[in-house]
Amino acid sequence: MSASDEKAIRRVVVSALVGATIEWYDFFLYGVVAGIVFNKLYFPGSDPVVSTLLAYTTFAVGFVTRPLGGVIFGHFGDKIGRKSMLIITLMIMGVATFLIGLVPTYAQIGIAAPLLLLLLRVAQGIGLGGEWGGAVLMAYEYAPKEKRGFYASLPQIGLAIGLCMASGVVALLSWLLTDEQFLSWGWRIAFLISGAMVMVGMYIRLHVKETPEFAAVKARNAELRIPFMDMLRRYPGNVLKGMGARYIDGVFFNIFGVFSINYLTSTIKINRTEALLGVMAAAVVMCFAIPFFGRMSDRLGRPRVYMWGSLITAVSAFPGFWLMTHSGGNVLLVWLSIIVPFGILYASVYGPEAALFCDLFDAKVRYTGISFVYQFSGIFASGITPIIATALLKSGGGEPWQICLYVLFAGVVSAVCAWMIGRGASPADAPAAVASR
Repeated sequence: MSASDEKAIRRVVVSALVGATIEWYDFFLYGVVAGIVFNKLYFPGSDPVVSTLLAYTTFAVGFVTRPLGGVIFGHFGDKIGRKSMLIITLMIMGVATFLIGLVPTYAQIGIAAPLLLLLLRVAQGIGLGGEWGGAVLMAYEYAPKEKRGFYASLPQIGLAIGLCMASGVVALLSWLLTDEQFLSWGWRIAFLISGAMVMVGMYIRLHVKETPEFAAVKARNAELRIPFMDMLRRYPGNVLKGMGARYIDGVFFNIFGVFSINYLTSTIKINRTEALLGVMAAAVVMCFAIPFFGRMSDRLGRPRVYMWGSLITAVSAFPGFWLMTHSGGNVLLVWLSIIVPFGILYASVYGPEAALFCDLFDAKVRYTGISFVYQFSGIFASGITPIIATALLKSGGGEPWQICLYVLFAGVVSAVCAWMIGRGASPADAPAAVASR
């Protein structure tokens, strides 16, 4: 690889990583705040469990609308180009998040408050639905084939950094302000910050070029009229296997990155700031673990790493929640129960995932394919997970073991699907004549 090629890849990776960080910060900031603020200010009620479920329902709406964003921006990303779609999705996401920080409460404007929150959450979902696929594609299609697992894993770090920033900003505000100040106006600062971050991301993204692989498709005038229909016609099996493989990613992330905060503060009675710091510490560790497993997937094969990662990650939920439950309020034990399963083991799934999904499709439908697989599966794998976890916790009388069994089920499903992916041929490795049929 020449020096100019390496420089181009670095520029693309930085662009994808910065944009992904902003998008994930925006998206998961809502999840972090939903169970500790929105349930009180936008969904007031006599039953705190019902209020929390309603708040998490609007959180889930973002996942329901993500497939729509994936199909829309995947379609135009496969017809017009990856770069232009990434600029649009970043703007949609950033504006929606900024406006969430300005929405009046239920006490101020009544039912209009949760409705406005819901509308902006829909916009967030559409924006992120198109963002993820484009970001990882830029890195994947620029990288040498033997290093695609590693380079495609680098934008994935944006999830860890975004979560770290979201939980860290909320933790800092919780520490600096009283509970009354935080609930009154402090939480809004975390959302308003997004406006400045988007300007930085836009500047960086405007200075990258289209990927060579898609540029070659455009040069041959080989782009498809309706990429989504072609994807369903040629790759129905890969779509289903990809969505199944995604199951453990969505379930595990939302159990440990979103639901655990509410569980630790409401059930274990851990201070909110301490719970948020635990998630933030796990996210920091994850930043280093994700590229490690991405590089491992280049050496050992992505399906194999993903399969074993799915099983090991799922099983780790049991000791993780056992340690939380029996921590006796010891903050270090609580942090350990989050950092090892979430910061290290989960990365064995999330690191190879982007390249694993990219391998399932050729360049003409790849944006559409990976966006649909990732975002549509997110409805049941991610969006409803906090709701299910809250219901299972109540069903289990406050004990988390039913939640752990649910995580184990997701891990087994994903491992089987990853094994099936490994037994099939990869369209990404097919000869150009075959891939362009």
